[in-house]
Amino acid sequence: MDTDPRFAALPLRPGKIIAVHLSYESRAQQRGRKPAQPSYFFKPSSSVAASGGVIERPEGTELLAFEGEIALVIGTPARWVPLESAWSHVGWITAGNDFGLYDLRAADKGSNVRSKGGDGYTPLGPALIDADGVDPEDIGIRTWVNGQLLQDDSSAGMFFSLPRFVADLSQHFTLERGDVILTGTPAGSTVVQPNDVVEVEVFTSAASTGRLRTTVIAGSGAYDASVGSVPAADDLQREEAWGSRDAAGLPPVRTGLDPDLAARLRRAPVAGLSQQLRKRGLNNTTIDGVTPMHPEQKIVGVARTLRFVPNREDLFASHGGGYNAQKRTFDSVQEGEVIVIEARGESGSGTLGDVLAIRARAQHAAGIITDGGVRDYDAVAAVGIPVYSRGAHPAVLGRRHVPWDSDVTIACGGTTVQPGDIVVADRDGVIVIPPALAEEVVDAALAQEDEDAWIAAQVAAGAKVDGLFPMNAAWRERYDAWRAEEKNRG
Repeated sequence: MDTDPRFAALPLRPGKIIAVHLSYESRAQQRGRKPAQPSYFFKPSSSVAASGGVIERPEGTELLAFEGEIALVIGTPARWVPLESAWSHVGWITAGNDFGLYDLRAADKGSNVRSKGGDGYTPLGPALIDADGVDPEDIGIRTWVNGQLLQDDSSAGMFFSLPRFVADLSQHFTLERGDVILTGTPAGSTVVQPNDVVEVEVFTSAASTGRLRTTVIAGSGAYDASVGSVPAADDLQREEAWGSRDAAGLPPVRTGLDPDLAARLRRAPVAGLSQQLRKRGLNNTTIDGVTPMHPEQKIVGVARTLRFVPNREDLFASHGGGYNAQKRTFDSVQEGEVIVIEARGESGSGTLGDVLAIRARAQHAAGIITDGGVRDYDAVAAVGIPVYSRGAHPAVLGRRHVPWDSDVTIACGGTTVQPGDIVVADRDGVIVIPPALAEEVVDAALAQEDEDAWIAAQVAAGAKVDGLFPMNAAWRERYDAWRAEEKNRG
């Protein structure tokens, strides 16, 4: 054991602390996004604290949040280990608390250096559980604040397995003895105040770490803007730190759609909606040639349109500078609206960058769709707002485009989009739905989804496709009987 009391619960001071951004189903539902692959950030070993210690909430900040987590401690070095043997490299598990200061989160765009790297921001302990013989799919995690249970989940609720983190990270660098992997937090993380006491327990069917106890205290000393970033909180950070707009005391987000309709559209796949529009004679409703920056995120919202015309130097001089149509649109976009940009399929310059993406996110826009390019691509991706585009390009707007007007009928990706049209996007693409047809189309699409799921179940059970897909009269009769039986059960 290390003689430094901060590392009393660990076999030695960790050389690396690697934290997972998002891993629990409950947290993904809360955040509205689910990554296809794990993503990580590093925390310094100087942030480790022992059970029974304190954490300072710095002066001038408001959004210190806890995250109870299962911590893996590496027992034997791991490099290029397969998934099947990855767990054997975990020596112990313990409780961890991945504290974060959301007031500083925007400064580092996902790396969390300042927001999660502070002294005392990684309490670990108070005891280790030997990982040998532990089922990595059956490890529990609970967190209390002032004795109230706020998190209660288990590794079974993760969409990435614990061994997967070890195998994945070992592809990129050696995991050494004593390294710690913080495996993400379930729903329930929220803001804590000075004098609050946070306790985290990790347990198996046979053992417990005991409660990892941390007391929040008010810190002193102000950040110096002349040498670096200073705290800044907005409503987006408040919502994510508290866990919801309601918990943060913020008004509900207006989607621009009836909440029930919006919920049904979120359940309906774009492919199914497209099929139903085609049945009604609408074959030209997809925005083509664009791909998602965040494929795991779905867009549902009302179109807010912006039109660019081809660049002409005299017109750019008159319309491109100052408070132009592009800036006005991003400044005035409303909650639940989707900014749809006509760039004529010309991807030889950016049609937005990170500053505009941040503004759209702060306004709670539902997403951005452009049939042009995106500048500052990685920085825009870090903002987190759903974006569909033709890809990255480093050039500024004036190379190809003049921002001309907004809130007019436009052409984007080969289809006509009017202000107020309903826009839905997922991995299959982007579709535009006339508002008057939305209720009819979404209900038909969901009914077709139920039917297709039943057909798939029959095929999986050994039925032939012929006569079943599409259904003949006999299969239709069987399906209708099943539907009636299900309805009676409900």
